Amino acid sequence: MRAWGRACSAGFLLLMAGLAVAQGAPAAGSLPRRHVSFAFDRKGVAVGHYRLVVFEDGSGLYEGNEIPIATGYGRPADLSTVPFKHTITISPATSGKIFSTAEKLNRFDVPCASKLKNIADTGTKTLRYEGRDGTGSCTYNYSENKDIQGLTDIFQGIAETLDTGRKLDQLHRFDRLGLDSAMKFLTEEVSSGRALEIGTIARSLQSIAQDTDVMVRVRNRATELLKRIPEEAATP
Repeated sequence: MRAWGRACSAGFLLLMAGLAVAQGAPAAGSLPRRHVSFAFDRKGVAVGHYRLVVFEDGSGLYEGNEIPIATGYGRPADLSTVPFKHTITISPATSGKIFSTAEKLNRFDVPCASKLKNIADTGTKTLRYEGRDGTGSCTYNYSENKDIQGLTDIFQGIAETLDTGRKLDQLHRFDRLGLDSAMKFLTEEVSSGRALEIGTIARSLQSIAQDTDVMVRVRNRATELLKRIPEEAATP
């Protein structure tokens, strides 16, 4: 009788599992990898929409739409947007900071939008957490929460680096003289802490640094930026 009872119990569990699958319940292996994403939307800027996703291991995805820049040949930029998509890897220090802050903020299940009036429109931003331990998100234009501000600075700093990397690639191909001002701008942004995770555009910088047809000072700036990559990987 005991064997028969165990067999019935096992059969019941299998039946319930089958019903769960039939009703669309996710299997354990299909649950989302833990990740944090940042979405940005704003009209009237070159990159009016983007989404940056970071997984726990530092891998990630950056995708969106942008208005292409004009080249040095006098052709005006096409005002229609074009999509872009990059796979990225960020440093353990930065990914660790992102996830520890998300946990501190209860997976973004907190009020994050400022209630102040007459705040300048700096774009609609959404922070979202997804994982086996739950989900959460918050949307804001401006937040008075210091941790939300810190994460916003991190994600926007990474996005700025990647956007500049695309610009450098285009200038390197079509307008090498234009690299001078673009590289100077990037160096200043990195020094001020506004552009982060230079390692995400290491390939672009290496290509410029090794190109003897590019101005020496541009190559030198690219080389100096490459030297910063090990430092940023160790900076929390």
